[in-house]
Amino acid sequence: MKGNSAKKVKLTSFDDLFGTSETASGEAVTYVPISQFHTFKDHPFRVMDDEKMQETVDSVKKFGVLVPGIVRPHPENGYEVISGHRRWRACELAGIEEMPVIIRSLNDDESTIIMVDANIQREDILPSEKARAYKMKFEAISHQGSKSSKHTADVIGETAGDSPRTVQRYIRLAELVQELLDYVDENKILIMAGEKLSYLKKEEQAWVVDAIGNSGVYPSKTQADELKKHSEAGELTSGQVYAILLKKGNGSRNVTISAKKIRNYFPDGYSKEQIEETIYYCIRLVFKV
Repeated sequence: MKGNSAKKVKLTSFDDLFGTSETASGEAVTYVPISQFHTFKDHPFRVMDDEKMQETVDSVKKFGVLVPGIVRPHPENGYEVISGHRRWRACELAGIEEMPVIIRSLNDDESTIIMVDANIQREDILPSEKARAYKMKFEAISHQGSKSSKHTADVIGETAGDSPRTVQRYIRLAELVQELLDYVDENKILIMAGEKLSYLKKEEQAWVVDAIGNSGVYPSKTQADELKKHSEAGELTSGQVYAILLKKGNGSRNVTISAKKIRNYFPDGYSKEQIEETIYYCIRLVFKV
């Protein structure tokens, strides 16, 4: 894989490079020093030094980079990588200083759409990556004048092989705080439950994170839906989050204590919410939940 940064190779079509129906006749492949590369802003996909990366490194050492990346001029210097972050990393690990790329003049929305489409069909994508990628593409298409969110979800789904409803569900996941999104990635919170939790305010989501950390209980879809309903009604409190997560099944024994008895143990100025949160705090201390 030798060449200088000015060397160009003419290609007959985009199909010759990528095997797709999109055409870009006459585009040139240029070898660019990888030292001039910049990561795409808010790039949502992981680039990991795992077993698959090692396979890519071995291939690059043996055959070179067979599929050029796509870059655009960086506003300060060098080039911003739109497609080819894994190939770039493989070159670094293989000790290869240049990589073949196609240089295009693209705006932010065009670049985002290409970046997402180039990565979205990988098998090892986490829900958090898909969520952020779909949200980025959704916003990019909307900027270009899409008529409706449903139409935009249709367009995104066609490329990725997902239904519009699935696309919308993933976009909602992008509204989760990082801790909850991590639980979705780890399959401790199901995607449908994560979608429900995404409608909670950030403070309310923080209460859920705290409750999970103290109880070890992850919200089910039913519990997440209950949390969402209380949030929409403006009734959700930190104590109520614990109550919902620690709620037992229908076969459990219920214990009821009158409000009058409970109030005897609290100062007159305590609100219902303060009493509730104190009770659940004490439950956590006693039962270590």
